[in-house]
Amino acid sequence: MSAEDRAAVETMLIDYDTDIESIPYTAPPGEEGAEFSHEGGEYEVFQGLAQQMADLSGFLIYHGYLGCSPLHPTVAISLRTLAAYRQSHRTCPRFSVQAQCKALCHLHDIPYQPYLNTQFSDAYDVYLEILHRVDSLIKAALKRDTQDWRLLNSCPCCCYKLDDEDNMTFEWLATIDGNNSLKRWSSSIYSTSPRDDSRTRRSDYWLHRANVDQFQLNGAQPHEDVVQSDSAPFNCVDRWRNAGPEARKRMFSVFDESGIFIAACRHRFILLVCDMVKSGELSKYPLAILDHLLNVYGKNGGVAYDIGCAFSKTLENSCLGPRARELNLRLMVGAFHGHAHNRRCQIDWHPMYIEGTGHTEGEGCEHVFSSSNELARSTCHATPFHRHQTIEQHFAFWDDDKYAALSTFLQNHYREALTAIQTLTGELSSLEGVLNLTHANFIRFHKEERSYLDGLKEPPVKDRVSVRYVQALDEVVVHQKEWNTAREAANRALVDIHVGGYQEMHTAINQARIRVDGSYSKLQNAEAMASHLEIQLGIDKRWEIDSEPYRQFRQEASLLTYRTALDDLERLVVMRLFELSKLSLSGTGYKLRQQISKALQRRSQAIRNALSRFNLQAAALVPPRPQLTWKDIVEYSFLGEFDLLRQSRSDIRTLDWTKPAHREATVKYFKLQRAREEIQRLNIEIRRLRTAIHDEELTVNATINSLLVSNKPVGLELQRQWRSRAAINAAHLFRLDRIMSQAGFSGKRGLGTRLNGTSSHEPERMMATSTISTTDEQSGGDNLEHEEQEQNVEDFADFLASVVE
Repeated sequence: MSAEDRAAVETMLIDYDTDIESIPYTAPPGEEGAEFSHEGGEYEVFQGLAQQMADLSGFLIYHGYLGCSPLHPTVAISLRTLAAYRQSHRTCPRFSVQAQCKALCHLHDIPYQPYLNTQFSDAYDVYLEILHRVDSLIKAALKRDTQDWRLLNSCPCCCYKLDDEDNMTFEWLATIDGNNSLKRWSSSIYSTSPRDDSRTRRSDYWLHRANVDQFQLNGAQPHEDVVQSDSAPFNCVDRWRNAGPEARKRMFSVFDESGIFIAACRHRFILLVCDMVKSGELSKYPLAILDHLLNVYGKNGGVAYDIGCAFSKTLENSCLGPRARELNLRLMVGAFHGHAHNRRCQIDWHPMYIEGTGHTEGEGCEHVFSSSNELARSTCHATPFHRHQTIEQHFAFWDDDKYAALSTFLQNHYREALTAIQTLTGELSSLEGVLNLTHANFIRFHKEERSYLDGLKEPPVKDRVSVRYVQALDEVVVHQKEWNTAREAANRALVDIHVGGYQEMHTAINQARIRVDGSYSKLQNAEAMASHLEIQLGIDKRWEIDSEPYRQFRQEASLLTYRTALDDLERLVVMRLFELSKLSLSGTGYKLRQQISKALQRRSQAIRNALSRFNLQAAALVPPRPQLTWKDIVEYSFLGEFDLLRQSRSDIRTLDWTKPAHREATVKYFKLQRAREEIQRLNIEIRRLRTAIHDEELTVNATINSLLVSNKPVGLELQRQWRSRAAINAAHLFRLDRIMSQAGFSGKRGLGTRLNGTSSHEPERMMATSTISTTDEQSGGDNLEHEEQEQNVEDFADFLASVVE
């Protein structure tokens, strides 16, 4: 700070009646460091400067500014600017500090300098720390500072259990998954020492590394133990990287943190987060997450994981296994990822076939990651504290947005479930009449398919070698014919050449020689392979074509060729599906979309060619396999259907459960059961939300009245925050009334009492319940809807007025 600036500060202090002479010591401008080095008087100097800076910071805050340094700030940023950036970063996570500083420089007509990023970041850190401390005071006043309070109360639909609720198969539902977008580069790549920062994460979203690492020492066996034996034709390990061995999950050493692993509830509220440190998706991360969830939520939980089928073995073999079995924890695979799992896996692990899941998709983490990926640019080179701070802020905003949309979630799911029940009931009734089926038949079909797939076994090793031997014999016959044809062509190479055409004769002889040599080399390789396999099988005399052992394994060889054609067809279909989904993403650039479109055009023809090859091999089998059409390929929604074709060694088209009409009816039956379960769960969640809103209003209003007497500043801040929350709750009540006014609503009306909770506002609760019931009976909810609309508008107007002030 220059002497002129220091004089201006002193003038400002005098304007506010500050006695400068009363300050013990004020160092001359530019001589603070020299005076500190003198022996004696250090305490008095520091005390004087501290008092001076405290007064200056207080004046800056009083006028709505925050200094960018604790001592002698030369730049101050308004609190409104910091608040505006916080909300801008909330709506656009990729909006970085650098972008904000450049925008401010443009507004003030000054050139941008990189050091401004550091100044703004420091002021923003202080601003967030102030907000954190204010929130801590408010949480303490509301008694929300107890351990795991957020986990037990953040989502009222999941956690606000009432006394008289119906029993559900799953008392809580969650989804877990890892993501490697939020990496943080190590400072060693810049050949610099790490920056020391003693600040730690503020929120309770994070699991400490020590809690996670304990499962690395005492946790599960490696995923190699999860891989099924050779006798089992179905496994998901090969399809998923995070289901593979631990050795395959190493991460480049250039990253200190290689991503995050999170847990989210059914309504997509963030529950827990932990860092993935210099590794891929190791089993210790989901084990640590599940351990904490079991401690907080207890028994009868359901958790979706994209490799839940393979991870179940890891969980069972871990130190957490006995407790998971005791608390009846059920793992499953998300609906989206389930499409890529094999058919046998889907039967046991897909949510559609698991009782009690309703319309829970199990893909909440993917929704979270689609938003949090935007933070990657601003966190990859940040310090550990700033990375955690940015992620915490984003997840706090995410939870606020999910709460604001909670009643919309319930309303949409209720409408979809009612529509599904109405549609599927009619369609299933028609199918049952035409096909002469009952509900018991659908359950039987499901069991028969599981039994059939369980009975499939891979042939023994000797049989597989015998199949390869038959293929080698066929190759010998083919290459023998090619060699004979090449020799005959070489003998006739000079027949059509005129006498004297030496150049033409030389070219023809060279071509004939190359062809003979190439065909003979292939024949030798085929003979060598056949001889090698004969040694492996202990065959003294080569099998004759059409001999009994040859015919026995020739069918298996044809089946292997059939599977190869099917694998090629499946690969092209999967690539087509992924590219179609990528084509509609908002983050995909124009050039990439054009390239994908051209690739899809080429791949469509490739799929048709692969389809022709598949049908040719299917017709060659005995008995012939079913033919596929282009329409069948386009409409394939489960990749497990390919597994059913691949593993079938006999014609199973005569079995009831394999008939297309029966399979379609079975799927509709299970969808109908899940839709009915969804209605049952939504009825409970709707009443939970209404009760939670009512109880929260009573608690917060009582706390505000108490704080306005005992601690007025905190009370006013809580009152300001409650205006926004009250406006959101008013919208929730309006939508909940809309749900209850539907003709198909079957839940309980009115308010409930929280399980194991005490209420000191029972008269108000009874009055509110009576008012709701009377209003619904008299006017069918019309008057209540009008009142809620008026209250919603009034609360929203108050909220806008507070923002303008």
